Amino acid sequence: VQLQASGGGLVQAGESLKLTCKAVGINFRLYALGWYRQAPGKERELVATITSSGTKDYADSAKGRFTVSRDNVRRTAFLQMNSLKPEDTAVYYCKIGPNYWGKGTLVTVSS
Repeated sequence: VQLQASGGGLVQAGESLKLTCKAVGINFRLYALGWYRQAPGKERELVATITSSGTKDYADSAKGRFTVSRDNVRRTAFLQMNSLKPEDTAVYYCKIGPNYWGKGTLVTVSS
């Protein structure tokens, strides 16, 4: 199983980014997927999840600003992040199934 997160970058506060997580080697549509992030010096935290049936859930910090979605045909998940804040700066990871993690993508939000 391979997961690759992409779409990170350097943006200014208030701007948007869309992260993508592409899965290979797994029956993507059967599994829930989560987006996590880890800021420097902090523990990894859950940002958003989407179940196999499309039910979504968000951390309080992401509610109203982030939107998680998935395309089962393309085996891809997305995290649309709007109104970004400096405190959103972190490495973002996707996780699928019991414990398959992708390499992260760095998001840096400048003030």
